[in-house]
Amino acid sequence: MKRFLIIVPDGGMLFEAAGIADILMQANRLHRHADETQQLRYRVSIATTQPHQVIHGQSGLNLLADFRLPELDPREPWDTIMITGRGTDEEEGTAVVDWLRLAAPHADRVASICGGAMLLAETGLLDGRRATTHWRLLETMQSRYPLVKVESGPLYIQDGPIWTSGGVSSGFDLTLALVEEDYGFTLARDVAQDLVMYLRRPGGQLQFSRYHLQQAESVGPVSELQSWILENLIEDLSVEKLAERVAMSPRNFTRVFTRETGVPPARYVAEARLAAARHRLEQTRETLESVAAATGFGNSINLRRIFERQLHLTPGEYRQRFHCRKMA
Repeated sequence: MKRFLIIVPDGGMLFEAAGIADILMQANRLHRHADETQQLRYRVSIATTQPHQVIHGQSGLNLLADFRLPELDPREPWDTIMITGRGTDEEEGTAVVDWLRLAAPHADRVASICGGAMLLAETGLLDGRRATTHWRLLETMQSRYPLVKVESGPLYIQDGPIWTSGGVSSGFDLTLALVEEDYGFTLARDVAQDLVMYLRRPGGQLQFSRYHLQQAESVGPVSELQSWILENLIEDLSVEKLAERVAMSPRNFTRVFTRETGVPPARYVAEARLAAARHRLEQTRETLESVAAATGFGNSINLRRIFERQLHLTPGEYRQRFHCRKMA
């Protein structure tokens, strides 16, 4: 039997912890149904840092924890310790970090959901390791913890005994992966099918950040050029042509643009075109050829190539997943 501790911060989304516990309990039920002579696969405990055992969710609902974290001996062995978020209180986060530093050496693996990866990074457990977190926190995590190899995109990442996942429901994908690692494909598949979940989501294990483009810090030639780019995606937007437009050498233009926006001009153009294509696929019924032509990709082959490389989906699959129900 695997002992599974879930640390739940106050003020977060409680369905993360509840959903993870339900997945593990479903593994217990299915296993016992198959062989009633064997013991449960998981024993799940929930802990809080609060002085009481009531965890308040941001929805207004509450969850009753099994333990207060300070009451748990960090030297006690756990098969898995999971943190479902970083919470809204800095003091609470510090308490989790301090406890984890002592507890991690005695656990077989440590996992985080969403912003919980920030607490793992603070402990030093992620130094030199690949990790991910909610897409909103990726840049913050990388700048604050430069020793961590932060990756955008994946729903979850395993690096040795440390597992991290992206935002919110990606914790369910990670939990199914843990079940598969612990007890094999068949049980994980059966749990996924019973709960009407994907064992592995179609289109790759990817979290879809809401597209946004870096803007220049101040009003000037670069910010004006950014606006022009967004209105002229079908033009030649090579570095040389853009530099010519603002009367700079390509080398100096690249340096200035990158300094003011945080991204090189070629990357900004690529992201602008991809964002425009995503918007059209979400909001219109235009053909893929029309979308490609209107966003500077030229043709549907180029559009498909960039979508598969950046989003691990074809444009058609992206539209099917994210289109507006009442499209123009």
